Amino acid sequence: MLTEMSDRFEAVVLSNGGLPEGGSPPKLFAPWRAFAKWSPFFPIGGIVNAGTKRALSAAEIAAYDAPFPNSTYKAGARAFPSLVPFEQNSAIPDQKRAWQVLERWEKPFLCCFGDAELTFHDGEHCFIGRVPGTAGQPHRTLKGGHFIQEDDPQGFVRAILQVAKK
Repeated sequence: MLTEMSDRFEAVVLSNGGLPEGGSPPKLFAPWRAFAKWSPFFPIGGIVNAGTKRALSAAEIAAYDAPFPNSTYKAGARAFPSLVPFEQNSAIPDQKRAWQVLERWEKPFLCCFGDAELTFHDGEHCFIGRVPGTAGQPHRTLKGGHFIQEDDPQGFVRAILQVAKK
């Protein structure tokens, strides 16, 4: 959305994400794809809990499960990993076009990756320097795993507010 409607954005704060344009997936991604596709049990709250550094409470896990009362509601969550454009995915040209926009992005672009992020470990390095808006930004390592909003919400909010004030 950012690269399709860039005039609607003044800044970006990215946490634990990537913009793959082919190639091999990270080491843990293939098992994740297989689990999402084939596992008869797909506990959304448990999956989020596994991607955090701290243990979520039973109430927090239940809150993540709430929008998915049965398996028919989980089709999108199950399909998502197969849509990430690694290897020979049909979305790779779209990703390359997105990078063409980002490679000209001059507005603030701040990277905040978790210190225990496994999927996109060191993922900020593909953005810093390649996206002009990363220059001079106070990129930081936050405390946590993939779901940084659960592990370091205060740190993430501080980062967002710092960029929003500019």
